[in-house]
Amino acid sequence: MYCANASVNIEEIVKKSRFIGILIPCQTENEAMLHLYRLQRQYIDASHVVFAYRIKSSKGIVTKFHDAGEPSGTAGKPVFQHLAGKDLINLLCVVVRYFGGVKLGAGGLVRAYGNMAKKVIEASAIIEYVEYAEINLELNYKDLQNFEYQLKKLGGSISEQFFSDNISLVARVPVRNVACLAKLFKVAEK
Repeated sequence: MYCANASVNIEEIVKKSRFIGILIPCQTENEAMLHLYRLQRQYIDASHVVFAYRIKSSKGIVTKFHDAGEPSGTAGKPVFQHLAGKDLINLLCVVVRYFGGVKLGAGGLVRAYGNMAKKVIEASAIIEYVEYAEINLELNYKDLQNFEYQLKKLGGSISEQFFSDNISLVARVPVRNVACLAKLFKVAEK
């Protein structure tokens, strides 16, 4: 699975219609809907604001796409197919259309929306998706330096630390490395 870590916008004219492709990273379905609501208000004068998203959740991958008034299957589905085809998750892809007076027909709409999704994905920095776990642990002060070194080697980071007689930590570590870290230190997953 792959994702992107930054938003990207591109624009293109297709037979006098202006298309704007937007790709936005989202961690939850609610976050995707908030971005979509903001974009619908930003492009309130657009003819269509088509979208698709794939979000990884505790229930699996949640997907949704919408044609936004275009003929059924000609807009949202082609955008979605590019997200699914590249195994992208935690992304909202929006294609805004300002109608330019020339009808594209069903095939033309499928190509235009699909091409905008393809181009905005190609313009973004796609990275491998890494799932993180939060772990809690308590360390002696003498073990902190070694823990920080091992955590960095495993691609993790400390998100919270509390100092008293010992050090209480909350660390983020890639799920695939939790077992390795657990062998070195006594950890509890959050």
